[in-house]
Amino acid sequence: MSKHLADHRKATTGERVKHFLRLARTARETWRRPRGEAGKSRLMQFLRIERGRTG
Repeated sequence: MSKHLADHRKATTGERVKHFLRLARTARETWRRPRGEAGKSRLMQFLRIERGRTG
């Protein structure tokens, strides 16, 4: 009994992986917005929330 037609695949050349890595290595300024520098008050608010204090 032979294999189904879908089971006879050619060996891949790794083009999809190469393309993915090329995209991953390029700069993505369009996807990520640069954030401003976090000030002291922002850090204090984060630590307050992290400790469970809401007031």
